[in-house]
Amino acid sequence: MKNPLIFLSVLLAMAGWSGSAQAEKADRNKPMHVESDALRYDDLKQVSVFSGNVVLTKGTILIRGSQIEVRQDPEGYQYGLVTGSPAKQAFFRQKREGLEEFIEGEGDTIEYDGKADTVRFIKKAQMRRLRGTTLADEVTGALIVYENLTDRFTVDGGPKAAGAPTGRVRAMLTPKPEPVGAAGAAASGGALKTTPQLDKAGQ
Repeated sequence: MKNPLIFLSVLLAMAGWSGSAQAEKADRNKPMHVESDALRYDDLKQVSVFSGNVVLTKGTILIRGSQIEVRQDPEGYQYGLVTGSPAKQAFFRQKREGLEEFIEGEGDTIEYDGKADTVRFIKKAQMRRLRGTTLADEVTGALIVYENLTDRFTVDGGPKAAGAPTGRVRAMLTPKPEPVGAAGAAASGGALKTTPQLDKAGQ
């Protein structure tokens, strides 16, 4: 039986809003744990369906949903669909490499395309970056598409609907923190030095 969960090792491996920081690399080598009320597996179609309060963890990755469906094509690429419930959306969270930052988000459904290496958050989509426990950035829209290979994401407002009454994208972005010591140096302007002309004038 082929491993129906292999796609989840890179699921939602988000690198954040910008910069060179990547999703936690160690997650790829961590064991995967899944809890659900039921599992159905079709070996012929290469489809596995976990249903009922599904909770998946792999390193720093946390995924929750009412159902997670995984399928594999003849070329070996995996595709996943995480579905929320009327009471709770599908959810993901992952730590960024080398930083105390986390990417997390929700959508009514979350789709993963292993061949294109993209993640789609569909309907009432939200994506956030947290520095520790402090919210740094947040975007909302009808559809958020994250491209893992290029570290890009797009947000579409979509039609007016509950949760997005204006049908527009909403974003809250905070400046990147300055390195420790940089603020003090900028405020002081650096150490003052006398010029040769002033030294000679004072003699």
